[in-house]
Amino acid sequence: MVRLNLTVIRSEEIHTSVKFYKQLGLKFELHRHGKGPEHYASLDTDTVFEIYPVSEKFPVTIGARIGFEVDSCEEVSAKLVEAGYAALTLPAESPWGVRAVFIDPDEHRVEIVSS
Repeated sequence: MVRLNLTVIRSEEIHTSVKFYKQLGLKFELHRHGKGPEHYASLDTDTVFEIYPVSEKFPVTIGARIGFEVDSCEEVSAKLVEAGYAALTLPAESPWGVRAVFIDPDEHRVEIVSS
C-alpha cells in the first residue's frame, strides 16, 4: 500500500499564504522543530499539509499543482473570489465532479473539487 501523507510547499510569506488555504477550510498551527524555520502545519486531515518559508536552499515551488476535495466547490470558490484570489477556472462540471482552479499567493495552482 502507498498513501501520500505529507505535502510541503514553500512560500515567500507564510502568513499571507496560510490565509488562502484557510479559505478552503484547513486549520493550521504554527510550528518550529528545533532550530528549523517557523512554518504552518495543517494536521486535521489524513495528510499533513505544511507551508514553509522559502530559503536559499529551498526556493518557491514554481509550477506546483495541488488538489483538495472540499464539501462545496461553489462555496469555497465564492469565498476565494470575494477575498480577491485569482481564478483560472470557476466551478464547472468535470469528470471528477464540480471543479475550479485558483492561484495562491505564491503562484501555485490549486484545484478544488466536490462531488
